[in-house]
Amino acid sequence: MKPKNRTPRRRAREFAVQALYQAALNQLPDAEVAKNIRENEYFAKADNELFTAIFFGVQAKRRELMQIIRPLLDRDEKDLSPIECAVLLAAAFELRDMPETPYPVIINEAIEVTKTFGGIDGHKFVNGILDKLAAELRPNDPKRA
Repeated sequence: MKPKNRTPRRRAREFAVQALYQAALNQLPDAEVAKNIRENEYFAKADNELFTAIFFGVQAKRRELMQIIRPLLDRDEKDLSPIECAVLLAAAFELRDMPETPYPVIINEAIEVTKTFGGIDGHKFVNGILDKLAAELRPNDPKRA
């Protein structure tokens, strides 16, 4: 990842998506993936606490998270790009398990991370899924009004 003006929280989300991607493709133990990610020269500028919460939280709850994402997909989950899948899992975890973060922030960050690592229109797909998911998971969020 190239250094740019990114907040520590954005960097944490980007590294979490990279870790989820690596874990899915390489079948390595979570601790080894996290260690590899933390060795990146730019990781010191990331929010380690947020990275840890998202990466290990998603890994612990991957099946549950896919169960809430799956009904919203317009394609089979095996047809998702690994990046889109990682972004959706990370954002679903934040939406469900980190209520202190406003849902518009989670969705916007997911869109930006998808633009950084995903395909050309991947961010539009991610946005559509997360809008529906936020409505389901946070129907009483005051920012929804």
